[in-house]
Amino acid sequence: MARTLRGINPDSKPKGNGCEECLKEGSWWLHLRRCAQCGHIGCCDSSPGRHAARHAALAGHPIVASFEPLQNWFYDYEKKKVMRGPRLVGPRWHPETQPAPGPKGKVPPNWVSLLHEVA
Repeated sequence: MARTLRGINPDSKPKGNGCEECLKEGSWWLHLRRCAQCGHIGCCDSSPGRHAARHAALAGHPIVASFEPLQNWFYDYEKKKVMRGPRLVGPRWHPETQPAPGPKGKVPPNWVSLLHEVA
């Protein structure tokens, strides 16, 4: 078992393939983020729900990793910066067949107008 770094547990597995809260609500997301500490999957800050950031604040888990195929970056919500991180236990990304935005069948036709702008 790897040691837990500040906000990162490389052994924590992702808890699904989609935003946990969006799936429960029947909602949709633009891109997905994986909590680097516990594996929670939430939607990005441009998504209507902003569930990854909400999880980070409520759980005190400040670091997320992109859960998008071929993206290897991490983001630290406390320091407000992109960072490098260790290799995480897989799967590293959601299935490549899963659309973004997603999930299939839940994305409204006017989805672009519903996104949040991120500075």
